Amino acid sequence: MEKGIITSTPLVSLPELFSQTIVAIFDCIHAAKGVLTQMENFEKFSNYLEKITFILKEFSKSYVDDLESLRKALAILNLEVKAVKQLALECGTRNKVYLFISCRKILKQLENSTKEICQALSLIPLASIDGPLRIRHNRLCKDMLEAEYSPGIVEDEILEKIESGVKERYVDRCYANYLLLSIAEAAGVPDEQLALKKEFEELKSEIEDLKLGVDATEARRMEQIVMLLEKADATTSYEEKAQRYLDERNSLGRQPLEPLQSFYCPITMDVMVDPVEISSGRTFERSAIERWFADGNKHCPSTSIHLDSLVLQPNKTLRQSIEEWKDRNKMITIVSIKPKLQSNEEQEVLQSLCELQDLCTERELHRVWVTFEDYKPILIGLLSAKNREIRTQALAILCILAKDSHDNKERIANVDRALESIVRSLARQIKESKLALQLLLQLSRSSAGRDAIGTIQGCIFLVVTMLNSDDAQASGDSRELLDNLSFLDQNIIEMAKANYFKPLLQLLSSGPDNVRLLMAKTLSEIELTDHHKLSLFKDGALGPLLQLLSHDNLQVKTVAVRALQNLLNLPQNGLQMIKEGALETLFEILYRHSLSSPSLREQVAAVIMHLAKSTNTEEADREQISLVKSDEDIFKLFSLISLTGPDIQRNILQAFCEMCQSSSGLDIRAKLRQVSGGCHLCNAIYSDSSSVFSPLRNQLSAVQVLVQLCEVNNHLVRASAVKLFCCLTVDGDDTSFQEHVGQRCIDTLLRIIKTSSDEEETAAAMGIVSNLPKDIEMTQWLLDSGALDIIFVSMTDRYRNASHKKQEIENAVRALCRFTLSTNKEWQKKVAETGIIPVLVQLLVSGTSLTKQNAAISLKQFSESSTSLSHPVKKTKAFLCCFAATETGCPVHQGICSVESSFCILEANAVEPLVRILGEGDLGACEASLDALLTLIDDERLQNGCKVLVKANAIPPIIKLLSSTSTILQEKTLRALERMFRLAEMKQAYATLAQMPLVDITQRGTGGMKSLAAKVLAQLNVLGEQSSYF
Repeated sequence: MEKGIITSTPLVSLPELFSQTIVAIFDCIHAAKGVLTQMENFEKFSNYLEKITFILKEFSKSYVDDLESLRKALAILNLEVKAVKQLALECGTRNKVYLFISCRKILKQLENSTKEICQALSLIPLASIDGPLRIRHNRLCKDMLEAEYSPGIVEDEILEKIESGVKERYVDRCYANYLLLSIAEAAGVPDEQLALKKEFEELKSEIEDLKLGVDATEARRMEQIVMLLEKADATTSYEEKAQRYLDERNSLGRQPLEPLQSFYCPITMDVMVDPVEISSGRTFERSAIERWFADGNKHCPSTSIHLDSLVLQPNKTLRQSIEEWKDRNKMITIVSIKPKLQSNEEQEVLQSLCELQDLCTERELHRVWVTFEDYKPILIGLLSAKNREIRTQALAILCILAKDSHDNKERIANVDRALESIVRSLARQIKESKLALQLLLQLSRSSAGRDAIGTIQGCIFLVVTMLNSDDAQASGDSRELLDNLSFLDQNIIEMAKANYFKPLLQLLSSGPDNVRLLMAKTLSEIELTDHHKLSLFKDGALGPLLQLLSHDNLQVKTVAVRALQNLLNLPQNGLQMIKEGALETLFEILYRHSLSSPSLREQVAAVIMHLAKSTNTEEADREQISLVKSDEDIFKLFSLISLTGPDIQRNILQAFCEMCQSSSGLDIRAKLRQVSGGCHLCNAIYSDSSSVFSPLRNQLSAVQVLVQLCEVNNHLVRASAVKLFCCLTVDGDDTSFQEHVGQRCIDTLLRIIKTSSDEEETAAAMGIVSNLPKDIEMTQWLLDSGALDIIFVSMTDRYRNASHKKQEIENAVRALCRFTLSTNKEWQKKVAETGIIPVLVQLLVSGTSLTKQNAAISLKQFSESSTSLSHPVKKTKAFLCCFAATETGCPVHQGICSVESSFCILEANAVEPLVRILGEGDLGACEASLDALLTLIDDERLQNGCKVLVKANAIPPIIKLLSSTSTILQEKTLRALERMFRLAEMKQAYATLAQMPLVDITQRGTGGMKSLAAKVLAQLNVLGEQSSYF
């Protein structure tokens, strides 16, 4: 304010004038605290006022002369302070964007007021002021005189860009968006679209008020800024922009205009891009005139006038005209392409798509116009074209448009059948599928796309498939798209069904309780490969599931158990679960049945069964992991068999089957045979349920419980009981079985073998029969129950599952051995009458090693009876000798032999198969075959038997057994050779072959073996009878 304005002051006392000024200062300081812009600069001004207040207060105490200059100074100070107060109030209430844009003007006013106040302070008389206060006054005046107020660096940069945009005029939407967001951030406006729109509307209202005022220049400047910011997405609705475009487009003709002559550069003869004017007044393309000057020319290319200056001035008016002409023609071109895309000529469609893509790539404004022309439905329709190039080109353009703005994403996603068409392209050739993936990724960044993409059938599956692509970009886009879709639980479930589990595991671990439950439920229901089950445990599924298993809510426990059950058919997972302490919680649920639902306990029993399977592995053996750690654990678990329903019984029985076949199976089986099904431990466990104690009072042994379960109607329970029963018979003593296995049990087992359709159960039942005590009474019971016919059927039935059929045949052949003992020829005869001997011979060829071993044992036992059962050859009378063929006897037994009557293994053609087994390597089968063959050289049959063995070429493989790793087999071979080499012809034929293996035994064998080998060598005249080996 000019000092001359103050010519007189109201007639108020000087103290009152001091008081008014100080009050005005306090009001101004208070108003400055509420400003919305330039807070630091207003605070700086307030600091000056506070110092002035101190000086005025001190001055008023000591100064008494009422001078005109003092009154004038206080009046100026008062008015300027009130002016700044008004400015501060406006800065606290006006539109934030307006205040930001006007900040330089605001700061200029603040700076002027500071200097005016400084001038007012200089009018105060200093004569009566003491020294320190005068110094303080002078320093303050100096500071205020030099005071400068300026925007921050970031604010200054934004203001420069606003001014640049206003001057350039042709700025694109991205520039406007950037400016608006920068202004919003600097001015403290939220960057949400509604907030920006509201601020912008308020800004326009402020400008309208300016037009009504006297500041027309400021109003015009503000209008230019508004025109610039109107290009931003948030300031104008899509409909408003579209209407403006249509109005402009409709005002144009339909044909492109030729460029004006002034648009051409006189040097290049091309339409100019950056026209600049030189000192001659002529305009040229910047790059062309710069080359002209660079070549040393100092005159105008058009007029040849010498140029005083080589300065280039941008011809903004011409440039604007050229841009307007280009825009008009481009707009007409964009309109003209649309009908061509609906042509039936593929080539025309392709050319039009290429032209449209070039336009979209060239400039953002072109993409805006394409959007306003509503090309999106046409492009989506082209995704159903048969021509792959058309589909690919359409996808490329849609990608460009989708990247351009949020509105475009929303509108593409909302086109009818758009997402379905894009998803179909996902399954096509790689270039097309990558573009479809990129487009879906763009659309997933909008709410409309994100909400709907996951609902398109097959979409998530295809995206997950592309996740493993060799193409790094496709893989990265797939991962980002899946992350964008992970906001919906249903999408996460679909991802899991497609075997992408990362989002599911994240929610399972850290989501809300209801979401964790949903994720666990998903894991319990989806089909999983073994690979994915392993990866789920590796990636952390187990910990959260175990937490849910310990939850107080029964429903949560149930879902967790089902999920674990779906993951536990792999031993690795089961072992990890045991290591992480899951057994305690599982057993608690299983034992405390009053706290659990029956279905939950059944599922827990199934999980425990799978855990038992996992302990039957090499890894469990190596790490010494077991399901039960003490006798108490075994007794408690087995007791449940008598206390629970069929489903739990079955799983516990299966669990014990697995444990019995593990590395600790021998100990488990031994302890089970000692178990009483109603042990006292169970009374403590089930003290809350008196109704379940009836089985306990009977104190049934484990074997007795299993014998009873073999008779139950529930097939699954019965089958599991039979399998466990079979395990216990493998190495148990006869006493426990003789006590509980009677005629009824045998009848039950044979009935199972005869009628069951479960091959495993049948094989196990036959295993029990084969392992039963070999006493006469037990064998007679078997015979009385028709066991031989059932065994015969088992050995000859060719229509059952191959893997379990082999096991059943092994057990059947082993069971047969009890009936073929040479001590009971009646039993042998019954066996032979069934026709089993030829079957045994056939099994020597086709059976497993164990089957061959037991078949050889039976044949050996049969062969031991052949000599006594061979009928003598009848002598033919002399007068009949010319009329009848001479009857010949068996080469070994010297009588009339047959398979059925004397069980002769020669007649059964068993010798050659037995010889072949000697070279097969299985020690048990070799030993049994050797025993069977050696029955041919027993006692007085030595010479005849050796002839048969020689004829069957059995001697070399027998000699080869001297090198066997089995000492028993070596010893039996040595004893056999010792007998054979009593015959001179045998020594002559095989001495050389036997010599080296025999010498090796004398050097490396045990004491008894050395002596026996030396004896044979002595027979062969290799060692003397006085050798030290004897």
